[in-house]
Amino acid sequence: MKRALVTGASRRVGRAIALELGKSGWDVLVHYHHSREAAAEVVAAIEAAGGRAASVSGDLSTVEGCEQVVAGVRTRFEGLELLVNNASVFEPMPFEETDLAYWDWMCSVNLRAPFLLARDLLDLLGAGDLGGQSRACVVNLCDIGAERPVRGFTAYSVSKAGLVMLTRAMAVELAPAIRTVGVAPGQVAWPEDYSPEKRKALAARIPMGRAGTPEDVARLVRFLAMEGDYLNGVIVPVDGGLHVRY
Repeated sequence: MKRALVTGASRRVGRAIALELGKSGWDVLVHYHHSREAAAEVVAAIEAAGGRAASVSGDLSTVEGCEQVVAGVRTRFEGLELLVNNASVFEPMPFEETDLAYWDWMCSVNLRAPFLLARDLLDLLGAGDLGGQSRACVVNLCDIGAERPVRGFTAYSVSKAGLVMLTRAMAVELAPAIRTVGVAPGQVAWPEDYSPEKRKALAARIPMGRAGTPEDVARLVRFLAMEGDYLNGVIVPVDGGLHVRY
């Protein structure tokens, strides 16, 4: 069986990942917070393509919300082959204006939630382990900002840098039964408030000469889960080469 939980799967990159897994034969649990209708559309699209899917809700900025998601997974699955920690928050805040509430919110969603979900689903991820053979995979959606901070995004960059280290630490502690890998997208899904001029200027910096798409990330996640059996602890950039010149 191929069973997956994708957080933040109702829109943007998470949506593309859920759809890619669904058409590849995975039984997908689509997590959402506010976007119930959008999550239902993702579930319907997977089912229309012949796959199986359901949705689960939860506020990942709270411990209780994470527990709610874990409970939802346990209700549906007796084992889990893939956990995709995609959900994150991305909002700018000048360093001098960053208060504790904003800092905690950013780190709770982007760093604490992936830790809690992986820890509390560990028995499902390890279920059916055969002689220590790699069976399950955790994919953490990191970011180029973890290595290359941008003005106004200190809390975000720090949270994603922590996620990079969490990925590496889990890779050491959980292998060989569970692999942990990171994916670091660049410009693959524009923020809605980015003007055409800003998008054009940012895309011009990418060596490939264009922005990527959520589907570029989704195909990599599928590969990591289904074919990348010897990949563990690596952070794979999906940015058209932006990380080498950012």
